[in-house]
Amino acid sequence: LITGESGTGKELVARAIHDLSDRRDAAFVAVNCGAIPENLLGSELFGHVKGSFTGASANKPGLFEVASGGTIFLDEIGDMDLSLQVKVLRAIQQRAFQRVGGTSEVHVDVRIVCSTNRRLEQEVREGRFREDLFYRLNVIEISLPPLRERVEDLPQLIHHFMEKFSAELGKDVRELEPEVLPALEAYAFPGNVRELENAVERAVTLARTSRITLECLPESV
Repeated sequence: LITGESGTGKELVARAIHDLSDRRDAAFVAVNCGAIPENLLGSELFGHVKGSFTGASANKPGLFEVASGGTIFLDEIGDMDLSLQVKVLRAIQQRAFQRVGGTSEVHVDVRIVCSTNRRLEQEVREGRFREDLFYRLNVIEISLPPLRERVEDLPQLIHHFMEKFSAELGKDVRELEPEVLPALEAYAFPGNVRELENAVERAVTLARTSRITLECLPESV
């Protein structure tokens, strides 16, 4: 279970876990539980059989099946509906599930990595997240601190993004004017690494020379 504010890089950590594991040659499947409507998420995760609902014109394997042998990443699992949490819990415990509208068991071997920007203990207390599922998921927790608590990472991240966007934009922006880094270090970055990446992309885009100036930064910074 990977926890942390939005934009701290939870999916990057999940991919690193997969890429450095014995499952690296199999699939890594990422699912944003908050972006898929609840009435479709069950079908996406577990698949469906032909005729199980309007529009189900053929059998469809779910993402748990697609990820078998590899890793499924359930991003923002705290947004998942309680009724679907029951099915996920059963899939974890039994390593098997039924497709929507199906009767036969589908067995899978998959690593499950989840993330959330919510405090799941509080969600459990308030009845919005199943306690039994929380304890099944929270075997190993990786907590990612917000960017404002790891200011020492800023220089390396900035230079990484400068290289990335210089290559994408066909520019050669390599340095910061002396006042730029202190300005970035003084900013709280509520959007975390994602916001920093956007700020550097903007700065590289606007830079007229090989150096980023204060004027290239977003107004908020």
